[in-house]
Amino acid sequence: MKFLPTKSAHLIFLLVVAGWTGIARATEKPNFVIIFTDDQGYEDVGCFGSPDIRTPRLDAMAAEGMKFTSFYAQPICGPSRAAIMTGCYPLRVAERGNIKQVHPILHSQEITIAEILKTQGYATACFGKWDLAKHAQRGFHPDLFPAYQGFDYFFGTPTSNDRLVNLYRNAELIEPNSSMATLTKRYTDEAIGFMQRNKEKPFFVYIPHTMPHTRLAASEQFRGKSKRGLYGDVIEEIDFNAGRILDAIQEIGVADHTYVIFTSDNGPWLIKNKEHQDGRLPTDHGGSAGKLRSGKVSTFEGGIRVPTIVWGPGRVPAGTTCDKLASTLDVLPTLTALAGGKLPDDRVIDGEDITHLLHGEFDKADIDKAFYYYLRVHLQAVRQGNWKLHLVRDARPSGAAPFANNQHIGPADRVGFDEPFLVNLADDIGETTNVAEQHPQIVTRLLALAEAMREDLGDYDRIGKNMRFFDPIDAAITRPPVPAPRK
Repeated sequence: MKFLPTKSAHLIFLLVVAGWTGIARATEKPNFVIIFTDDQGYEDVGCFGSPDIRTPRLDAMAAEGMKFTSFYAQPICGPSRAAIMTGCYPLRVAERGNIKQVHPILHSQEITIAEILKTQGYATACFGKWDLAKHAQRGFHPDLFPAYQGFDYFFGTPTSNDRLVNLYRNAELIEPNSSMATLTKRYTDEAIGFMQRNKEKPFFVYIPHTMPHTRLAASEQFRGKSKRGLYGDVIEEIDFNAGRILDAIQEIGVADHTYVIFTSDNGPWLIKNKEHQDGRLPTDHGGSAGKLRSGKVSTFEGGIRVPTIVWGPGRVPAGTTCDKLASTLDVLPTLTALAGGKLPDDRVIDGEDITHLLHGEFDKADIDKAFYYYLRVHLQAVRQGNWKLHLVRDARPSGAAPFANNQHIGPADRVGFDEPFLVNLADDIGETTNVAEQHPQIVTRLLALAEAMREDLGDYDRIGKNMRFFDPIDAAITRPPVPAPRK
């Protein structure tokens, strides 16, 4: 049985004003919508600098809300989903059978955002790619589907669309090998219908889009319309449908107590581009990280810093930009706080409540906050403030397997470090120049942070004291258990 926080009372205050009785908006629990794209690069939105991809609805969302320019996910798909659902670094969460998979198989005793919000009276639904019950379209664990992780309703697919998409409604397969060109619109249609049906209660809607993870496909309305080729078509269709979500929220009359978060699960998949370049050609099927270095499956900034926009009329100050450190880890504690819930007290949660940032109170930001860059079970870097320190590592680190020989990124980024590599991201966003010798005290401080995290969470060569295992495990194991290498 899962641990769930005690359900709190759902308080409703009735006002009578000029003969009208209604619900006091200030006391209502807010609605939450998360739009989570797959492999969309930092620069693949107009307001984040895209020169060729048109995103008028996301640009307007940013103009009406807040851009986050130092917002982080994880380097690849499954870990990012585990992080946003649990508020924890993927290495921390328990998995079925205790094996730390490339794409986590989330243990049933882990607690998701949806489970916490359900204790607060929320209607919860997921529309899109789940990827937490095994990274497979067949042979996954049906008892780890969204319905068993806190969601009332699911319309989507078990995992990535590398070859095909099998479409499910709740636990029922409704369309084997579904048309990928229809998915973005259909996820959105279903999400809008769910919001309309549940507008009288608080709702949590999670929309993890299948694309722009390849294979790519766009509907007839968008196919062939973008200067950036098929990749641009896909992003422009996502943009249009993000706008439909915002319109629906306005139309059903809940905009004044709804937060919408748009973000991506990791950086662009550069292997889909010519010569691993940043996506810019019409024939490139991967995205662009812009000035950031590298892309997906990398702990350089291009791999995990993602374009993020938060919208909430009357709550999120319009036209603002937040460059404070934040990440998908912070989503669970923030939504929990806004809903009036409580975090579980029997485990470590890595994220923090960033409500103050959403509301423009940047002076309340934690100046000591740090972010830790893990690739698989390997801690590779740490950031605090504008300082980022790459730790000593081999060019082919065993802790990053099966990405030790990393073919997903360009050859220039398949590097190791013989000594700590320090950059000031405010001055060197491309992570080109090591300034460690000029700032030894900062190196010492960041190394201490990294070592403390290694003790707490773990690393490729040790089990962290707060790494979670809910299934019986051999006490003699001293390293994170990972899948056996393929022969």
